[in-house]
Amino acid sequence: MTAADGTPVRVGVFGLLGSGNLGNDGSLEAVLGYLRAEHPDAVVDALCGGPEAVTARFGIPATRLHWNRAEYRTASRAGAIVSKGLGKLVDVFRTAAWVRRHDVVIVPGMGVLEATLPLRPWGFPYSLFLLCASGRLVGTRVALVSVGAAEIRNRPTRALVRWSARLAAYRSYRDGQSRDAMRAMGVDTARDEVYPDLAFSLPTPRAGAPTGTPGTVCLGVMDFHGGNDDRARAEEIHRRYLDGTIRFVRTLVEEGRPVRLLTGDQCDLAVVAAVLDAVDSPLVTAAQPASLADLMQEMEAADTVVAVRYHNLICALKTGTPVLALCYAAKSDALMDRMGLAAYRHPAREVDADRLLEQFRDLEKHAAELRQTLAERNRVAAQQLAQQFTALTTTLFPANDHAHAPRKAS
Repeated sequence: MTAADGTPVRVGVFGLLGSGNLGNDGSLEAVLGYLRAEHPDAVVDALCGGPEAVTARFGIPATRLHWNRAEYRTASRAGAIVSKGLGKLVDVFRTAAWVRRHDVVIVPGMGVLEATLPLRPWGFPYSLFLLCASGRLVGTRVALVSVGAAEIRNRPTRALVRWSARLAAYRSYRDGQSRDAMRAMGVDTARDEVYPDLAFSLPTPRAGAPTGTPGTVCLGVMDFHGGNDDRARAEEIHRRYLDGTIRFVRTLVEEGRPVRLLTGDQCDLAVVAAVLDAVDSPLVTAAQPASLADLMQEMEAADTVVAVRYHNLICALKTGTPVLALCYAAKSDALMDRMGLAAYRHPAREVDADRLLEQFRDLEKHAAELRQTLAERNRVAAQQLAQQFTALTTTLFPANDHAHAPRKAS
């Protein structure tokens, strides 16, 4: 798409992209697919956590999100603390300069308005606030597209997230509870819509000859220590989750079931190693997925899936594979309810291996009818995302209007 003066529209994408999280990168892939199909002349680049990885995989220029290369390391020495503080100041100007070069900036999905995992206010919430404030100041539309949100208790984080949402030119959410959470935090959501997660717009693997071992159960694991409000008991939560997972795997192996371990982030490899060490059996193997497409291929070949990470769940649901969710946040509950599998949820913070096995056996008993339910729900999700992309084009790319001012945010 080109502007009224004939120059290509400049689109930026923003987020913790290319940093090892497959769900985040899947959301980017979905938005790039939309842009290439509907706005092929748009010039696209990224401001992100892993610029080298984004450029290598998606073929777009990318800039490092933070000036301080040690942003995500704990600063204990005076020099490191000073460097982090200086980085926060420098990033004000870096972010504004990057935003100014664009007509539109899209934040593709992700849980950017939530703190369901441990999060410091001066980390990503601060970066998102700089983005949205810069967009308002320089007249660049900033769009939060199918994002996740949750009500936040920590006051600095809550304030940064609230103002980020208010300053954005466009907001949509991946579930109704996300919109409700932002309303509860003081954001006017009257014009905000709810659509499925962007990953539901990704292509699914083509059905072919079965490639997996019959009876395989895919187990999506996570380096789970609770959420932002669970820091005091993080290790207790992690140990209970890990012990329950190991007991579950051990029981399946004793019954002769092959188990395929899957990750969604590089940090999950520690859990894979712990399970493999505890259950020494050739029936337990591990995959190394590099994308959501890889995850979907694994899950499409499995009989059933048990998973924790949100986008592991989406991959199973999208392939029509019956899945049991270990839920750690309201977004997982909302997703399973939307897809007709609300009965197959288990709390990730309180894994009970006996109850988990009971639910798993019920899941397999009703697998055929659940596959039919998922086929219908996936058709609805595809239709809703098509509407989302139409709304994006109307709002962000008004015809022949390169300098259209962003709509008034709440």
